[in-house]
Amino acid sequence: MWDWTTKTLGINEKNLRWRPHTEEERSHYSLKTEDIEYKFPFGFKELYGLAYRTDFDLKNHMEKSGVDLRYTDPESGKKFIPHVVEPTFGMDRSFLSVLMDSYDKDGDRVVLKLKPSIAPYKVAVFPLLANKPKLVEKAKKVFDDLRKELKQAMAFDDRGNIGKRYFSQDEIGTPSCITVDFDTLEDDTVTVRDRDTAKQKRVSVDKLSVYLQNE
Repeated sequence: MWDWTTKTLGINEKNLRWRPHTEEERSHYSLKTEDIEYKFPFGFKELYGLAYRTDFDLKNHMEKSGVDLRYTDPESGKKFIPHVVEPTFGMDRSFLSVLMDSYDKDGDRVVLKLKPSIAPYKVAVFPLLANKPKLVEKAKKVFDDLRKELKQAMAFDDRGNIGKRYFSQDEIGTPSCITVDFDTLEDDTVTVRDRDTAKQKRVSVDKLSVYLQNE
């Protein structure tokens, strides 16, 4: 559960804690229960729970049904009643904690610093100017080729000026933005901009796929 929260969802460990249930709040069937709590602006609240229910469930089923539900160890032949560990999971609270943890402001920029693997779009491709046919044509080719190679969700964006496009992609958490400009038509390189740092780097089009996968 901890790995799911920190490695898959990308939530900062500093905003998480384990909290054991007291005897008073623990359910009667549980020998031990702990919650992973997230530090929301309104305080630490339960994100996920984990209850050790012992053999309570199957033992009760056996008593009520009269059916032997013991498991037989295939090697020793020994019979025993399996114990149960019950995790709880909430989509809404997961979504809220990810948004709270990822939301950031950098001057005038609003940045959703999502873990790249869960970002809605992995890459956005722009032509520097939407009214220049050669730039648009090249940008669409870069977009189509990359989408085939990466097999990931990507965005093609030619709205407004380049600065507004960057800010728009920052707000929805797109990790990398690629700009096709006039230099691209000359040397087949593009500008790749990192969401979190806003730093830019020139990368050859034929190396784009490898570069983005290693980011």
